[in-house]
Amino acid sequence: MIDILDIHTHRPDAVAALISTDPRRFDPQPGKWYSVGFHPWEDVDELTVADFGLLEQCACHPQVLAVGETGMDTLRGASLDIQASVFVRHLQLAHELGKPVVAHNVRATQHMLDARRKAGLSDVTLIIHGMRGNAHVARTLLDAGCYLSYGSRFNPAALLATPLDRLLIETDDSDVTITDVASQVAQTLHLTIDEVTKAATTNAQHLLMKPDSFN
Repeated sequence: MIDILDIHTHRPDAVAALISTDPRRFDPQPGKWYSVGFHPWEDVDELTVADFGLLEQCACHPQVLAVGETGMDTLRGASLDIQASVFVRHLQLAHELGKPVVAHNVRATQHMLDARRKAGLSDVTLIIHGMRGNAHVARTLLDAGCYLSYGSRFNPAALLATPLDRLLIETDDSDVTITDVASQVAQTLHLTIDEVTKAATTNAQHLLMKPDSFN
């Protein structure tokens, strides 16, 4: 049984978490679960064939349950065309492996959804990490089949627009605990912390478990 509550963190010592790392720094530790990808801030315009080969190798590791963090950012990083190209490379890999993609999205919702659609990869599930957009953005992403992951900073209206079966929570690189995040989310949704953690854990299991994991 894969028991993950924190769907996205960069802290290597995190527990019950999906730890996001660059494949060039991938160092799997016993009992830990990972996602691997090239962050759009990390000089993605300089990636080589060897870099993408390493990504593919790491993504196949049994402790790697998702591809990413990857995505698009209109405020920082390489040109949007280059970001889109790298994003699609991650989507293609995720499609081949049957894994979801942890997506970084800063004011790039339509750019990302368009890139996914044009590549014929709309079946790849996106986990929108650090969701801070408004309710309209949330509904657009939900309509596209995405799961929304909330950290310590979020738009309450967007959270309220998110069905429990699409809700995830995370710590990212903040100092807060995942219990703190669950508490904030619970207060906004008028639920208990247990209800939020149960929903988030169930959703993570649904997304990350391989079919043979149920046997």
